[in-house]
Amino acid sequence: MRVNVSNLYWLNSSVILLFCSYYSSNRGLNQVLLTALNNSLKQKVISLAFQLYQIELADIAAETPPRTELGDLAFPVAFELVRQIKQKSGEKRNPRQIADELAKALADAHGVSRVEVAGAGYLNIFFKRAQLLASSAISPNLQDKSSIGARKRMVEHTSINPNKAAHIGHVRNSVLGDTFVRILRGIGEHVEVQNYIDNTGVQVADVVVGFMHLEEKNLKQIEALSDALPPAYPFDYYCWDLYAKVGLWYRDGELSKPINPA
Repeated sequence: MRVNVSNLYWLNSSVILLFCSYYSSNRGLNQVLLTALNNSLKQKVISLAFQLYQIELADIAAETPPRTELGDLAFPVAFELVRQIKQKSGEKRNPRQIADELAKALADAHGVSRVEVAGAGYLNIFFKRAQLLASSAISPNLQDKSSIGARKRMVEHTSINPNKAAHIGHVRNSVLGDTFVRILRGIGEHVEVQNYIDNTGVQVADVVVGFMHLEEKNLKQIEALSDALPPAYPFDYYCWDLYAKVGLWYRDGELSKPINPA
């Protein structure tokens, strides 16, 4: 199995969710914990619906938010409660108000870090992710080394393009990649780490195109440019900007057209 952390630009600071997702899909270990937590919260909401509104719910819908910053689990239960309360008593309630009441009651639930109300009345649940990871780490299943197998896992991370300046995103990828590797090794996986020095890819050709066709420079002029640039704007920064200009030029399609900065 190979994981390229260098391309995980969508990932926020929750490496824990990446870890849980990987094991849920590949070995099913954390799926047990996640399912148990989800079911526990569903039963808690069903119980609260009866305690607060005298509404008996056989089951409720649970959704996964489209982005992790919106939470780990979402309940649209407030809308169903509004409908049933109106049918039962004729009282018209605001779903967001009901969601606020449920959120306060769920704030101290096991495994819950916080609860937020979103939109017209969604309950967004945020798990205690560090606690979830710790539970996974001490799970008897994870202590069974025979279940891990002898396959090698390869994690590629950082992999800076050397033809343009490094930036904070590369540091972020290094942290995420190294954390992911340590998690895998911590549970007994055999992990190989790769840092691919990508110095012969298309992006290098794009910079060459920029020098030759946009700026019409020859090798001697490029070498002279490198020596003449000020310390605050070194050659890698220059190549970074040129790389971006070439992309805009590719989009516009004609060398004679002015570059569209939009």
